[in-house]
Amino acid sequence: MPSGGVKGAGPPRVLCVHGVGNHPPGGAWETSWKEAILEGARGSRPEIRFVHYDDIFASHKLGFWETVEALGKLVGSAVSAPFRRERGLSGSLRWTAGMVVQWVENDRLRRETRARLKREIDAFSPDVICAHSLGSLIAYDTFTEPATAALVRNRLFVSLGSQINNPFVSGNFLAGRVMPLPEAAHWYHLYNRHDDVFTARIRLSAPNFEQVETPFDEEGIADHSAHRYLAHPATAASVWTRLAAHKAQPRLFRRTGKPPAWREPARRKALLVGINDYPDPSMRLEGCINDVYLMSALLQESGFAPDEIRVVTDGRATAQGILDRLEWLVDDLPDEAAASRAKAPYQRFFYYSGHGAQMPGYGLGDRVDRKDESLVPHDFDWSPARAITDDRFREFYTQIPYGVNFLAMLDCCHSGGMTRDGLGRVRGLNPPDDIRHRALRWEREFQMWVGRDFVPPNRSFAARQGDKGVRGSNYRLGRATQIRRLERAPYKRACKRRHHHGPYMPLLLYACEESEFSYEYQHGNTSYGAFTYSFAKWLRRHRAARGRGITFAQLVAKVRKELQTLGYAQHPQLVGPTAWKRAVVPLTLTPPRPPRQG
Repeated sequence: MPSGGVKGAGPPRVLCVHGVGNHPPGGAWETSWKEAILEGARGSRPEIRFVHYDDIFASHKLGFWETVEALGKLVGSAVSAPFRRERGLSGSLRWTAGMVVQWVENDRLRRETRARLKREIDAFSPDVICAHSLGSLIAYDTFTEPATAALVRNRLFVSLGSQINNPFVSGNFLAGRVMPLPEAAHWYHLYNRHDDVFTARIRLSAPNFEQVETPFDEEGIADHSAHRYLAHPATAASVWTRLAAHKAQPRLFRRTGKPPAWREPARRKALLVGINDYPDPSMRLEGCINDVYLMSALLQESGFAPDEIRVVTDGRATAQGILDRLEWLVDDLPDEAAASRAKAPYQRFFYYSGHGAQMPGYGLGDRVDRKDESLVPHDFDWSPARAITDDRFREFYTQIPYGVNFLAMLDCCHSGGMTRDGLGRVRGLNPPDDIRHRALRWEREFQMWVGRDFVPPNRSFAARQGDKGVRGSNYRLGRATQIRRLERAPYKRACKRRHHHGPYMPLLLYACEESEFSYEYQHGNTSYGAFTYSFAKWLRRHRAARGRGITFAQLVAKVRKELQTLGYAQHPQLVGPTAWKRAVVPLTLTPPRPPRQG
C-alpha cells in the first residue's frame, strides 16, 4: 500500500528503523523496542517489524582517522552536547559521529539506504514508522525526496534521538532548513535535552508536527537509548494513545488541518533584555534598563499591546532566563501557508542592551578556529553554557516561516571594552588572559604576540552579505554561520532540491561594526545606549511629520550619520533580506513573497 497507512480493520503496523551501531537481526535491541512499544500501546497489540541496514555501511569502510575527523565536525556544531560534555568523548561516540558524517557526505550511501527503507515500507505497509538516531536521517531523507515522499502519506512518523537539525547535518544535507512533511498524518519528534549524541530540537511551524519533550538522564550513559525514548510517559500520552485508537478510528491516521492542541498564533511578540547590574562592579553599565523602557514605549506607540511585550533585566537575565523567554517569543508561530496568507504580518522583536563579547571557539580537531560573538548574560563566565552565542540563538530563528517578520536589535559590541573621554561607557568585555591566549600566536621573527589567522567558514556567504569590516572568521550573532556551510553554487542546488530558500535570516540591527565599540550616551543625568536613543528619536521625529514613513535602511543611515557627527566612533549596521531593509518601520506592510533569504 504505497499510498498510505490507513487500512481500517486489523492491528496497527509499526516499522522500526534502528540508529547507529551494531543491530543484528533478532538481537536484544529488537526485544527492547518491542517491549517499549507494546507497553505504551496497551490493548492495540501492534504488529512490529524492523529495518536493518548495517550491511550497507559494512560495504562503505570507515577508518579510525575519519571517525576522529567526523567527531570534530559534529562536536563543533552540536546544539546540546557541548554544554554537557566538551572533552573526553567516548570511542562509541566517535564511531557514532563517523557513521552520521559518512552518511551525510556520501550520496551513494544515502541512495542505498533510501532504497532499503522504500523496499521495507512497500512490503510491510506500516501505519507508524519509528526511526532512531541515524535511522531518522534515513527516513527524513526518504520522505523529502520527490520520488519517495508519498511513502509517508497518512502515516505517523516518529523520530527519536535524532540529528536531523544538528547544524552540521542540516547545513550540509538540508542547506540549513528542516522542512515539514505535508504528506504525513503526523510527525512526532521525541527530544531529550540530556542526549549527548549530537541531537537537536526541531522548531517547526506545521499543523502536523509536534515536538514531544522526553527527558531522561542517567549517570555515565549517553542518554540516547531508543527504549527510554519509546517507553517514556510523554511518548505514551501522545504517540501510543493515537496508535491505540487506530483500530476503532482509522480516520485518526488521515492528514488533518490542525493538530489536537492547535491555537491561534500570536500576531505580535517582543522580548526586551537589559542588564546594568553585572556582578563585577567594573562591568556595570548605566543605560540598559532605560533602553528597555524606551523600546517598550516605542513598541507600544507602534501598536504592540503591553501583554505582547516581555522584559527581563539584571539578575533575572541569566543565560537560562534569556533562553526561556526566547522559547516564549517563538513558541506559537503560524505555519508557512498561514504566514503567507496573512493580510498583516506576524511580528517578532528581540532587543538586547548590555555587554557583548568575543569567545574563541573550538572546531574540527579540537582546534580554536573562530571567534564566537556572544551576548553577555548576568551569570556570564566565558563558557558556552553561560553565554548567548549564535549557536544558541540560531536554534530560535532559523526555522521561522519566511512570511514572519523577525527583527533583532543589539545595542552592544563584541570588540572588548574601554573608556573614552567625553563619551559614555563601552558595552563590551575584554577577555581574561587565559581566554585571550586562545586567539593569539607567538611571532618568532618579531618576538611578539599577534592575533591568529582564522579561515572564514564560508567565503561566498560572507561576500553575499556585504557587511563592512566583517573579518569572516567571526561567527556573528543572527547570521547562522554554523549551518551556512555550502558554497554558493551547491547551496543554491540544495535549496532547489529541498524546495526552500535556506535558513531564515532575521532583519538585524547592530549598534556598530564588528571591530567597533558601542557607547552609552548621557541625556542630562540619564544614560541610554547612544544607538538606541538616536534610533528612537529619529523614528519618533518621522512619525510626527506624518509623512510616508521611513524605511529601516533610511533610519539606520540617519542614526549612523548623527553618531558620527557627535563623535561616536560607531557605525550601526543593517543586515538581512533586501526587501525588509526597504520596508517601512515598523513592519506593518505585507511582507515580500517569499523574502530572499541568504
